[in-house]
Amino acid sequence: MGETITKNGQEFEVVWKKPNLQPKTMHYCPGCAHGTLEKLIQEVIDEKGIQDRIIGVAPVGCAVFAYDYINCDMQEAAHGRACALATGISRVMPDHAVFTIQGDGDLASIGLAETLHACNRGEKIVIFFYNNAIYGMTGGQMAPTTLPGQVTASSPDGRDPKLSGMPLKVADIVKEFAGTCYVTRQAANNAVNVRKLKKAVEIAIDNSLNKRGTSFVEIVGNCPSGWKMTPVDSYKWWEENMMKFYPLGDLKTEGGIK
Repeated sequence: MGETITKNGQEFEVVWKKPNLQPKTMHYCPGCAHGTLEKLIQEVIDEKGIQDRIIGVAPVGCAVFAYDYINCDMQEAAHGRACALATGISRVMPDHAVFTIQGDGDLASIGLAETLHACNRGEKIVIFFYNNAIYGMTGGQMAPTTLPGQVTASSPDGRDPKLSGMPLKVADIVKEFAGTCYVTRQAANNAVNVRKLKKAVEIAIDNSLNKRGTSFVEIVGNCPSGWKMTPVDSYKWWEENMMKFYPLGDLKTEGGIK
C-alpha cells in the first residue's frame, strides 16, 4: 500500500499529489505543452524522492524557463551547449541523474553536434527534446524540424525541401548510435499520451540514475503563438500534421555504453 491520508475519520490512499514545482506564475503561452512536460518531470522527481540527486540543464529558447518551475538544482547553458554541459556535470557527479530540456532550434540547429556526440559517446544523461517545428522564442522562424510546406516567419511561402532540405528526424538518427539506451517519441496532446510521456520520463531518469547510457525523449509538441493559431486549432494541426510526420512510439529500448 502507498501513502494514505485520513479525512473525516476515513483513510484514503493517495493516488496523485500536486507536484512540488517552484511557486511561480506560469508564463508559457496558452495551449503550449512545455508546462506539461515540466510538470511531469517534477512529478517523477517527487515520486522517486530524488530532488537532491538530479540536476537539470536549460539552454536558450522557451525551455530556458524550466529553471523557474522544476524544483531541483538547475544549470544554465549557452545556446546549443546543454548536452556538453550535462556531460561535464554527469562525469563530475556520477551519483546524480542529469537531464537537459531543449527545443528544436537549440538542439537540432546550433546544438546538433553536441547532441549527436553526447549520444554517440553514451553519456549517462537524459535529453528531453521538445520539437514544435519552429523557433518559438525568437519570432517563429523556420527550424531544422519545420515540416515541408509549413509557413513560418522566414518561410512565408512554406518550407521548400529543394532549398532547405527535409526536416531532421533526430530521434531516428540517434537510435542508431551504440551509446543510446532508450530513444522514444511521445506527445502531450491528450490524457492517454500524457500518461505515456510520464512513463517515458520515468524510464529515462531511471536510466540516468543507473548509468545505462543516453536516453533521448522527443516530445512532439505545438506552438500556438509561433504557428499563429488558437490553442484549439494548434492541437488539431499538431495531431493531423506533426504526429503524422513524427510518429509516436519507442524507437529503441536497449543499448548504451556501460
